[in-house]
Amino acid sequence: MPGCNHDCEHCASNCGERNSAPEKFFMNGNIKNIIGIVSGKGGVGKSLVTGLLASEINKKGLRTAILDADITGPSIPKMFGIYETVLSDGHFIQPAKSKNGTKIISMNLCLQNEGEPVVWRGPVLAGVVKQFYEEVDWGDVDFMFVDMPPGTGDVPLTIFQSLPVKGIVIVTTPQDLVSMIVSKAINMANLMNVPVLGIVENMSYFECPDCKSKHYIFGESHLNEIAAAYGIKATAQLPIMPELAKSCDAGEIENFAAENYLDDVLKILTNK
Repeated sequence: MPGCNHDCEHCASNCGERNSAPEKFFMNGNIKNIIGIVSGKGGVGKSLVTGLLASEINKKGLRTAILDADITGPSIPKMFGIYETVLSDGHFIQPAKSKNGTKIISMNLCLQNEGEPVVWRGPVLAGVVKQFYEEVDWGDVDFMFVDMPPGTGDVPLTIFQSLPVKGIVIVTTPQDLVSMIVSKAINMANLMNVPVLGIVENMSYFECPDCKSKHYIFGESHLNEIAAAYGIKATAQLPIMPELAKSCDAGEIENFAAENYLDDVLKILTNK
């Protein structure tokens, strides 16, 4: 209905949206902080930023986990060099673990063939996210990063309504068009009363290895303008880095040092 903020718990209206509101998911484990990584469109590097943030938080001695909610486009396991199939102990699904101990669940870890497409409708996808949250033996986790599918569809809405998300980090790229798309993601978070903790601009520029000059291949950055317009204090810029791409392709994202690029966002996540 017009003006709906999808907060059915505190709404007096008896509309169709209320009757079909998702349930609150049961937390299986002691998960202190759930951070959503979102984007208004695909192909901006959302999964990359998810992997980097989890890796850097893990390096600080905190227990990390990744719930890959991008069910139809999972890429997290490959970045971490994980190709096993997750198994159940008879009660719960045991998550895969990266070399440094980050717990990971992803659709690709549930398929016999990682190239097999997942052709499901929204409600089924949301049901898988529920299974990943409730039926995986997460144990003690300081930070769980949820890699959301792009856009503002069924799965992001379900996650906002059903999981105790502490805040989100938005991933974007420098093109002019993206500012409009970022505003949609921010406005959805505001409707759900979920704080936007930071914005990461991926592919922000390319630094010449010889002369060290910066080249803005996708145009000048508008990151600071967007952040200022919405009162977002923590921002970060990731340049185009061939060595980072190689690390991801080799399953060694944890070996890449990204703290200098993500410092402000990491500080606001850890309150340091």
